[in-house]
Amino acid sequence: MIYIQLLWSFIQIGLFSIGGGYASLPLIEHQVVDVHGWLTASQLTDIVTISQMTPGPIALNAATFVGTRIGGLPGAIVATLGCVLPSCIIVLALAWVYTKYKDLGLLRGILAGLRPAVVALIASAGLTILISALFVNDVLPHALSDVDGIAVVLFVLSLVILRKWKPDPILVMVGSGVIGAIAVFARRAVTG
Repeated sequence: MIYIQLLWSFIQIGLFSIGGGYASLPLIEHQVVDVHGWLTASQLTDIVTISQMTPGPIALNAATFVGTRIGGLPGAIVATLGCVLPSCIIVLALAWVYTKYKDLGLLRGILAGLRPAVVALIASAGLTILISALFVNDVLPHALSDVDGIAVVLFVLSLVILRKWKPDPILVMVGSGVIGAIAVFARRAVTG
């Protein structure tokens, strides 16, 4: 019975998490904490934190971790399948419609109208991440003390390096992480 509940819960999450992994977090919390009481809010926060550190989409990783916690390996498989099944079905249906009607003017018009919306969604996610990375309270600053100076310097430096010399982005991320860690430890040592 628990596997059917896991499957149905994560099918709902996979079906209605429009907007990406972060958009699915309230849905996961509602199903896992509020509806079923499988985990506490604190336990779910720990799982989301772990899922952000592992490669892959947040919703999928969270489904796998929740499934493992609730039903072991079979629970992980069922929850993960439930999370991806709606997307797979929708993508297959859209691919079939596209291949069948790709020369139709109406479909071209729809796709032309969707392109700016997709760019806006990506820009919105980018701005959200930028705000949470650069500002102390994850909101636009009210005072200069709300700006994380180390993060701003690393952001600008990384952006210049990536645009001017085009190195491997992973090296830039690792370098920024090392410099950021050193700067934070140095700041803590100075402030005590």
